[in-house]
Amino acid sequence: MPTSVRPSACPGLLRIVPALDGGICRVKLPGGVLRSAQARAIAEAARQHASGVLELTNRSNLQIRGVLPGQESTLIDALLGAGLGPRVASADDVRNLLLSPAAGLDPQAKMDVRPLANQLLDLLQDTPALHALSPKFALQLDGGEALAIREHPHDLWLAAEDEQHLLLGLAGCPVDAPLARIEATQVVELVRKILLLFLELATPEQSRMRQLLAQIPASELLQRLQTRLDFPLQPVPANWQPASTISRSPAGIYPQAQSGLCMVAAGAQLGRLHAEQLLALAELSEHHGDGELRLTPWQGVLLGNVPESASRELLAAQGELGLLTHIDEPLLGLVACTGSAACARGLADSKHHALHLAELLRESGVRPQVHLSACPRSCASARVQPYTLLASTPDHYQLYQRTPEAPGFGRLLAPAMTIDEAGAWFARQHPAGTPDA
Repeated sequence: MPTSVRPSACPGLLRIVPALDGGICRVKLPGGVLRSAQARAIAEAARQHASGVLELTNRSNLQIRGVLPGQESTLIDALLGAGLGPRVASADDVRNLLLSPAAGLDPQAKMDVRPLANQLLDLLQDTPALHALSPKFALQLDGGEALAIREHPHDLWLAAEDEQHLLLGLAGCPVDAPLARIEATQVVELVRKILLLFLELATPEQSRMRQLLAQIPASELLQRLQTRLDFPLQPVPANWQPASTISRSPAGIYPQAQSGLCMVAAGAQLGRLHAEQLLALAELSEHHGDGELRLTPWQGVLLGNVPESASRELLAAQGELGLLTHIDEPLLGLVACTGSAACARGLADSKHHALHLAELLRESGVRPQVHLSACPRSCASARVQPYTLLASTPDHYQLYQRTPEAPGFGRLLAPAMTIDEAGAWFARQHPAGTPDA
């Protein structure tokens, strides 16, 4: 397969981009699923051709950091040999489809969306016109699972109403206010037509759906779409309510729809694993589960189809590997970008500061959800967290709180504070034993 793809600042499997700690290679995983043999291939490639450091992304993908100079082609060939690439080079960027890591397993789900997800991924890869979409343009397919993120700002999302119907939403459309209802059998054609319509209407500067909707109202876009469809866009039922979801990063043992089986989830410390940890997880998935690792949008790992009798042993083994297995662990509530240690745009060493903040939170007993961002680009968190610490100097952060009225990170609470001051502020605002934000 040719390894040249269109220019972009976003890393891909075939496009390794430079950073201060070496090259970054991003591997997009269908439905966030990584087979154990593929996990071993990634780990071995990361050890031989890179730093051995792996990052889990907020789209349930995986990045290899520290790719060594001159090793790019060898690394790419190893990943392609493990079946981790697209069928054609130009399709690598557009394989952006987020599912719940519990798709097909979650007892709350209204639909097993995995077969439909495979059809949509085939559509994205096999339609050359769609390869013009931005590498950031993304779709979400929501089966109604409890283990899901519904705030992720996707350009197009589909939520299961029941086993035969889904509801359509576009960027900026609240999850409780979808725009139309369709039959499950109509989804692939709907997505094809709406993506082609987007590419037809959007200017080169409008790479995301929200940018087009700022010029063309969603109602008008749907009217134009309807003229191209052979089936009607149905009205949304008046009593529609999105399925409930967890409020924090999952960790621990969760019930599964299939009798006698369960799911075991754990977080990666600030979204990072080492190659040896991934190798060990691959072995655990084969020994206790079904040989699959499901990466999560909370930057963690879920193993499914685990016999209930083996779940505690598996959870303990993940903890021994250094994964976060206790739901009250403060690091589960913290998101941090690469920071100045590896990114030229970073003003502060956000990962180091996040570890220090976790120590302070552990002492005070409070568990806020905080995003530490070393620059305004917010790479590490696609959704706005309840609190954001935005670096203003190498040692100071602006503190924001998300509010419905304020755009971006939300309302500015403090113009400059150190991590020690931030830890003390959270301790005052959220005394131990009170609900976190």
